[in-house]
Amino acid sequence: MLILDEPTRGVDVGAKREIYQLMNELTDRGVAIIMVSSELPEVLGMSDRILVFREGKLTGEITKKEATQEKIMTLATGGQEDE
Repeated sequence: MLILDEPTRGVDVGAKREIYQLMNELTDRGVAIIMVSSELPEVLGMSDRILVFREGKLTGEITKKEATQEKIMTLATGGQEDE
């Protein structure tokens, strides 16, 4: 298991691409990755499952198939997923 906290913060576009490629290679080999990111496009593009926390508490879990920026932001700001 690998935990990455803001893995692409402060890096250029080329480096981001390399980091994403490495992450995909690792998951293809069976490595589980927990990625913490405040960048919604990154979360949506790289995640199989998204857990949203607000003030230290889990507010929701969303699969890649059902994930949208709107759902994530609703959960992150204290709303309910089914609103």
